[in-house]
Amino acid sequence: MANDEADHNSEQNAEPDVEQNVAPDATPESAEAGADGSSDPSNTAQATDADELANAKDQLLRTIAEMENVRRRSSREVENARKFAVEGLLSDLLPVLDSLEKAVETAQNTAGAEAIAEGVELSLKLFSDSLGRFGVEQIDPLGAPFDPQQHEAMAMVPNADAEPNSVMEVMQRGYTLNGRLVRAAKVIVTKAP
Repeated sequence: MANDEADHNSEQNAEPDVEQNVAPDATPESAEAGADGSSDPSNTAQATDADELANAKDQLLRTIAEMENVRRRSSREVENARKFAVEGLLSDLLPVLDSLEKAVETAQNTAGAEAIAEGVELSLKLFSDSLGRFGVEQIDPLGAPFDPQQHEAMAMVPNADAEPNSVMEVMQRGYTLNGRLVRAAKVIVTKAP
C-alpha cells in the first residue's frame, strides 16, 4: 500500500509539471519578439484596422468637402434665381418701354401735344426708375466703340466725321439685368469711307 501511495503522489506531482510546461520554449525574450514581429496575427489585424480607419477618415473628409460644395452651389443658385427671376417678365416689358419712348418722341414732335408729351415722359421716367430698383440698366452706346457683347450691328455706314467702328445711331436701346445682358442694343456702326 505504501507503494500505491508513492505512485499516486508521483502522478499528482507529474500533472502540474505538464500544465506548467505547456509552452516550454516560451521565454520572456521570445514573448517580446512576438509582440514586435509582424508574424503575429494580432499585429496584422491592427494594421488592417489602421488602414480601415485611415480610409474612413479620408471618406469622411471627402464627404464633408462635397457637402460644403453642395451648400455653396445651392446658395449660388438661390441667389441667381432671386437676381434673375424677373428676366422673363422684363423681356415682356421692354417692348412697352420702347413704345413709351416712341410716344414721347412723337408727342414732342406734334404741335399742341406738349401736355401729352409731358405726361407720357413722366410715366416713362416712373417706369424706368421702377425697373432700375430691380437691377435693370439701360445700354445707350451712342458714340461709343462697337462692342459685340452688348451691341447688335444692324448696318455699317461710311462716315468720315466719326471714328471707324463706333456707334453712329442707336435704333433700339439694350438692357441688362444685374449685369447680365437681357437685350442687346441695336445700332448702326460707322466704317471708314
